[in-house]
Amino acid sequence: MTHQYKKINNKVAAQIAIKPTALVAMEQNFPTSQRIIHDDFAKKIIPGSYRFFTKLMRKPKIRDKIVASLERRAPGLWGGMMCRKRYIDDKLLSYLTTKGSIGAVVNLGAGYDTRAYRLPDLKNVPVWEVDLPANIAAKQKVLNKIIVNIPSNVKLVSVDFNQEELGQVLESKGFDINTKTFYIWEAVTQYLTEVGVRKTFDFLTRAPKGSRLVFTYVRKDFIEGKNQYKQELLYKEIIIKRRSWHFGFDPEKVTEFLNEYGWCIVDHLGYDDLDELYVKPTGRKLSVMAIERMVYAEKL
Repeated sequence: MTHQYKKINNKVAAQIAIKPTALVAMEQNFPTSQRIIHDDFAKKIIPGSYRFFTKLMRKPKIRDKIVASLERRAPGLWGGMMCRKRYIDDKLLSYLTTKGSIGAVVNLGAGYDTRAYRLPDLKNVPVWEVDLPANIAAKQKVLNKIIVNIPSNVKLVSVDFNQEELGQVLESKGFDINTKTFYIWEAVTQYLTEVGVRKTFDFLTRAPKGSRLVFTYVRKDFIEGKNQYKQELLYKEIIIKRRSWHFGFDPEKVTEFLNEYGWCIVDHLGYDDLDELYVKPTGRKLSVMAIERMVYAEKL
């Protein structure tokens, strides 16, 4: 298999793109002091069917019941999604405020991500949101409805990863690969083949010194079925039934892999670390998802 992505139909791709933001929208029904991430824009951008469930969750009993149900089916999924988004926000904002020389943000597999529309610090930074054509078209349509004009600093870029080269497409849309850039690659690598992951890193190796990359990955032994980490239902649904996830990293080999492409790890965190940072301060008790990890890296 030489394709970067396995073929995903438009309906499945849309669900993958929407669900994380829908959960973030539902998270906003917790009291401010108990929220892991604050994102009022999420409620605006999700489709009507998801807004219905979000409104239902305004009632604490219904909200807690839905979260508990998801926790039983996929322990740690709720907290993991909230934490990874919060972590990326924190690293991005810290980099913007302390480095000051970032020239662009590129969000690979942006889905319905809202950072470009809710973070004031990004107002004057060029942001490139990259995703499959179906997802970009759907997002553009909903953005045109809720904010009329997409901010001039944001560019939505559709890429057919099986047919087009990421670098060529971005550069054709005006992106300068020599610009110091903050790259976001959230919840994408597992959907690619190893060829796809390496092709993306071939592109990222061209990034100038000082660029940053934050990405998530799923453990290789989970993808291969060697260790299910108490995620039996998720494994059966995603790996066996849907066959949606294809690639995973061995945590012990991530440093070596990144070094091949000129990147150095700054942080390499499990979700137990993120739980300490973001969940425990809220007083909530959520399971920790062991199958996914976070990497924050710097281009050398």
